[in-house]
Amino acid sequence: MSGKARHARMSRRAFAVTALSTLVAGGAVAGAALAGAEPSEPKGNGNGKGKRATGELRGMWLATVANRDWPSKQGLTASQQRAELVAHLDTAVNRRLNAVFFQVRPTADALWPSPYEPWSQVLTGTQGKDPGWDPLGTAVTEAHARGLELHAWFNPYRIANHTDPTKLVASHPARKNPDWVVPYGGKLYYNPGLPEVRRFVQDAMLDAVAKYDIDGVHWDDYFYPYPVAGQTFDDDAEYAKYGGAFPDRASWRRDNIDKLVLETAARIKAVRPGADFGISPFGVWRNVATDPLGSDTKAGVQTYDDLFADTRKWVRQNWIDYICPQIYWNIGFAAADYAKLLPWWAATAKGTGTKLYVGEALYKAGDPAQPAAWQDPAELSKHLTLAAGYPEARGHVFFSAKEVGVDKIGAMARVVADHYQGSAMPPR
Repeated sequence: MSGKARHARMSRRAFAVTALSTLVAGGAVAGAALAGAEPSEPKGNGNGKGKRATGELRGMWLATVANRDWPSKQGLTASQQRAELVAHLDTAVNRRLNAVFFQVRPTADALWPSPYEPWSQVLTGTQGKDPGWDPLGTAVTEAHARGLELHAWFNPYRIANHTDPTKLVASHPARKNPDWVVPYGGKLYYNPGLPEVRRFVQDAMLDAVAKYDIDGVHWDDYFYPYPVAGQTFDDDAEYAKYGGAFPDRASWRRDNIDKLVLETAARIKAVRPGADFGISPFGVWRNVATDPLGSDTKAGVQTYDDLFADTRKWVRQNWIDYICPQIYWNIGFAAADYAKLLPWWAATAKGTGTKLYVGEALYKAGDPAQPAAWQDPAELSKHLTLAAGYPEARGHVFFSAKEVGVDKIGAMARVVADHYQGSAMPPR
């Protein structure tokens, strides 16, 4: 990568670093003020406000949690796992994509030799068992050999898709630090309200950032967990200890997530300045009925209120390099219309220096449980046609790799035929 390109990518997070120093110096009170502030104008990013990036991102998520996309099952040999991984990368090339978002920390574990966390169970069937090779290292090398960007996808807080700590390997940090763990909704989570947890999950993720020439650090939509009816996320003790400067628990929780974003952004810049930092949240920040700044939607989940993730602020204040909202609904869907959410996100990103990519629900195409629009192979292609009218939209990411390859009703082939006839470089 040229020195000019690296400098441009470094400067995008200049504000995040400044804000982080203010937050750390001022403690909780400064953090509370930061969490509540909404700038009248987007913060500058050193590149010229409103300057349009060049290139187009064409990405796919490669999910490993519960062996969703890869490996196809647990316990394959190292050579079988590697062959499947390379096949997914080849599929990306054949579909004229240019980026793969590879899930390397699905449940507080690792798909690389980590000194912080155990090897993932998805590889061998046994958490902590060495698979005999390095999936992340191989993915980076093989992706770059094919002209693909490789973004390492991490889940910060999820520990397990069950609530039994004894099922975790004995050396697991969650077993060594049981006070870090909150059971909720049939799963185990690290508690975002603990400063030592925030530091640990950063250290665990940054280990991979330091070791591998990744092109980006990527988070999905899990911050505080999605609400489960009749259950309470028990952080009473932490709120009593750390929440005194905040007007309510929700504000304190949002500040915890803000700190995670700001601190991680600064640490990525220090360790690997050429890597982008981006987040792929649930597609609705807030409904307009809740907040006049919100989107014209009636979604049952709002990230600001339910996941305590102020995704709009991260974009407006340019804390991150890109936002990739999961706009997983069809054009015309009453509660959350793609054709209404896309312009809302474009307006949110306009002039900020934060790139907008659009998360696309390829997995819904041809699913008989989905609305009629998803039975039409042209639905996704219509999304890209619509997005072409918004200069802020710099690309699309498809969920997920399995469907990119199988392409049940030809929706991905239609996207390629209509929009990806030529090659493209990702925005930089």
